[in-house]
Amino acid sequence: MNGLRRLFLAPAAVILVLLYGIPLAIVAAYSVLRRGAYGGVDAALTPYNFARLADALYLTILARSFLLAAAATLLCLLLAFPLAWFISKAGPRKHLYLSLVVLPFWTSMLICMYSWMFLLRDTGLVNTILLSLGWISEPLPLLYNYGAVLVGLVYNYLPFMVLPIFAALERLDPNLLEASADLGAKPWTTLRRVVLPLCAPGVRAGAVLVFVPSLGDYLTPDLLGGGRTIMIGNLIQNQFTASRDYPFGAAVSLALMSVVMLLLWQLLKHDKDPLL
Repeated sequence: MNGLRRLFLAPAAVILVLLYGIPLAIVAAYSVLRRGAYGGVDAALTPYNFARLADALYLTILARSFLLAAAATLLCLLLAFPLAWFISKAGPRKHLYLSLVVLPFWTSMLICMYSWMFLLRDTGLVNTILLSLGWISEPLPLLYNYGAVLVGLVYNYLPFMVLPIFAALERLDPNLLEASADLGAKPWTTLRRVVLPLCAPGVRAGAVLVFVPSLGDYLTPDLLGGGRTIMIGNLIQNQFTASRDYPFGAAVSLALMSVVMLLLWQLLKHDKDPLL
């Protein structure tokens, strides 16, 4: 039986090795090589690429990326929990509302980012409405800043927070809420002492699903940040494109991957729930 199981799993293992294992090994090999004089790599081993990560400029970019990703995760949580609660209590319409939540996935992220650019620019819909209402005398700088990047991150990854929290709320026994009310607990107390602890695995799963892609996102800060808000994903992209410094780009990629894997390992070590 074990041999048959291994036989059926062999194609998946081959695909993982070809599509993930070998590219990762190539990136790891590039990270310890030296940049060529005109781009590319020279076959000379060096730890210099990882030493460059200690530069204040790159540490600032890394810290900025973590702060923006953490802020996006927190905002997604604040928006997703009441939305997931509403959907879980929507009865037969919950499937319709879930479809609306995942509806943005049916459109290219690039098109969505350009739509936000048209909304937030000086002559966009938001400023036009505010000017027509007389609430402002000149257009607000809504684009090409941290706020615009944060809006884009929340918009892109909010469904990743809603879905696992909804799954956790769906497993919640309604009798527990009734028992809490019968014992005299107020709604806020029930939420804090009953609902949130039982939905914690879904919250943690959503936090991981939002934080990790937000940390490595490069399209959102590139378009909505206008090149002024550089995150770690933009740094990696620039090293492989404009700078043609493949070894340093590979080193930054591995460093970012190591940090993310460490965070996931710490989370998995304390969480054995199947939702994660």
